[in-house]
Amino acid sequence: MWTVIIVVLAVLLLAIWMFGEAKRSSHKLVSIFIIVLILFLVLSMVFVFSGKQVDYKTVPGLFSAGKIYFSWLGGAFGNVKAITSNAINMNWKGNESTVLNSTKK
Repeated sequence: MWTVIIVVLAVLLLAIWMFGEAKRSSHKLVSIFIIVLILFLVLSMVFVFSGKQVDYKTVPGLFSAGKIYFSWLGGAFGNVKAITSNAINMNWKGNESTVLNSTKK
């Protein structure tokens, strides 16, 4: 658990440093994108691996951690795809019969 906390703190410090450097550079958008990507990866890994016994010290443990994380990531993208397709297929025109009935009064 301490290892995860140390890694999260190190990544946050790195992100803060990179954000400071982004203010000085002309590539602010790229730097901010990298910071957001790193924070997403770290926070999502903490979320995914909480409550699971993952061995980070061995190669098979790292492979199982990768399988767990990428299966979670694939499920998350699948959920986003399902929500987006459902939103696209909705009737966004409104209920025309209600509008017509309210003007007849």
